[in-house]
Amino acid sequence: MLTIENLSKTFTMHVGEEKTVPCLDTVSLKVDPGTMLAVIGPSGAGKSSLLKCTYGTYLATSGHIFYTDQNNVVHDLTRTDLQTMRKLRAHEIGYVSQFFHVIPRISAIDILSEPLLNRGVGATEAKKRAKELMSMVGIPEALWNMYPSTFSGGEKQRLNIIYGIITQPRLLLLDEPTASLDPVSKGHVLELIKELKKQGSTILGVFHDYASMKVVADRCYHIVTKKLEAVA
Repeated sequence: MLTIENLSKTFTMHVGEEKTVPCLDTVSLKVDPGTMLAVIGPSGAGKSSLLKCTYGTYLATSGHIFYTDQNNVVHDLTRTDLQTMRKLRAHEIGYVSQFFHVIPRISAIDILSEPLLNRGVGATEAKKRAKELMSMVGIPEALWNMYPSTFSGGEKQRLNIIYGIITQPRLLLLDEPTASLDPVSKGHVLELIKELKKQGSTILGVFHDYASMKVVADRCYHIVTKKLEAVA
């Protein structure tokens, strides 16, 4: 479903003397349908940048990202136009970042219902699914109608994960999904990921928590950092 070929990403810094800073260097990998590939490597290796290039929030410097959609059409995500990319995000590709951006004065259940409502699911069914998932990851019922700004860091992270998976995306990009979670919450999240795989989702996930990675990943890709230096 997803094939990445010789992907590279550099950043140009404009503070002081302009410099080009390398991030990813010729990364190639393949993710088969219904499987999970875990990406590991030291901090600064470009793992999150790999996900952002795939999701289209970063523009790759070179290389290709080939994604086969539900109609068997192959898209090179490094060259896909913005309108097509938005459609893929809305209907096929999900992304869970490391951080949950709180929406003020909107309840948790309404935030989680939104992606389903945007796909035409009725309000009653959308809220039912949101409640099921919040219950599965241990978010207390008393918080369901509260603003996430009142949640703890771990509760926000669980909400973040639910938001990314509630539509059961064909391709899910996970950036450290078990970070900041206590052991019980981590177990709930790993069960959600396993259930999503059973339902056919393909997953590319970044992990620092190797023990959690081994529970859900089918294969592992290790990004090896090369001692690259910024070029003036």
